[in-house]
Amino acid sequence: MDRFKSVRRVQIQNPSREDDEDEKRIRLKASNNNVTDDQGPFMGVKVRRRASLHRDFKGDYLNVSSDPYLIKILEKQGDRQVLFADKILKFTGSGKMKRRTLLITDFAIYIIDPETNALKRRIALAAVDKLCLSELSDNFFAIIVPTEYDCLMASTRKTEIVTVLAEATKSASGELEVAFSNRFEYNAAAAMVKEVQFEEVEGGVKTRIVNK
Repeated sequence: MDRFKSVRRVQIQNPSREDDEDEKRIRLKASNNNVTDDQGPFMGVKVRRRASLHRDFKGDYLNVSSDPYLIKILEKQGDRQVLFADKILKFTGSGKMKRRTLLITDFAIYIIDPETNALKRRIALAAVDKLCLSELSDNFFAIIVPTEYDCLMASTRKTEIVTVLAEATKSASGELEVAFSNRFEYNAAAAMVKEVQFEEVEGGVKTRIVNK
């Protein structure tokens, strides 16, 4: 049974490539009510901040090619093509927030401790079942991995991460499901289920993470 209230299977359209500059960006078109209509995996569901509507996607924000520790991790796994790299916040099973380095390649997701340069987890793209987001303007997203355990993260570049994962998993395992709900569950550990609750309040979005 699906753990999410609202699931939409989406297909990402290739961005327009009218000139060389367009080849390096994904153009985002805002609708009148600040909800995207044709922005890849968001499909008119996600309320977006105006600052994210016209943001160019860079991909590698850490200059991975100049970091010998990250290069060593990737080479050990046989990965070379980095699609995304940035610092994010990861939520542990106990509810603590940990700063982590997130790398996405054309084969896997890497979660690395930036202080020790230790690989904490590698998730094959083929193992990712879906992504889960709220319908509001926040930084949270969950990566759902049924054969292992799920991963809840937060990033100001969530839009780019979701788009990159949706594109990358098309080659690894077919279309990626993206679920939108202001209440969703995720497996924080093998035998630990948590629920993330989102509520729109004056001045922003209130988020709660509770045990189930």
